[in-house]
Amino acid sequence: MAPNAAKLDVDFDWSKTSRCGTESPEIRVRNVPVGTKTLAVKLVDFDAANWNHGGGEVAYAGQAAIPPGALKAGYNGPCPPGGVHTYEFTVEAINDKGDLILGEGKKAVKFP
Repeated sequence: MAPNAAKLDVDFDWSKTSRCGTESPEIRVRNVPVGTKTLAVKLVDFDAANWNHGGGEVAYAGQAAIPPGALKAGYNGPCPPGGVHTYEFTVEAINDKGDLILGEGKKAVKFP
């Protein structure tokens, strides 16, 4: 976590997510610091760390959630080759200049 960054509360679930889909789920974010202009999101598969699931950036204007499908370019949804994998979203709150992480939060959930 970045020094002096606030702890964001991040929550999501896979209930409406298709296997190997490209539409990101709704990601709920709380405790976003004042001055945040962008939420940067990254998805990691703990069971296949070399697979790039990408993420994206969303403009922040006080909303409580990143809407479903907001991570368009570069997002690859959960696609475990077999069994259950654990996936983690990391969300960073970035300032208006794009040079300072104001907050960070993570949440890991198994899929399917």
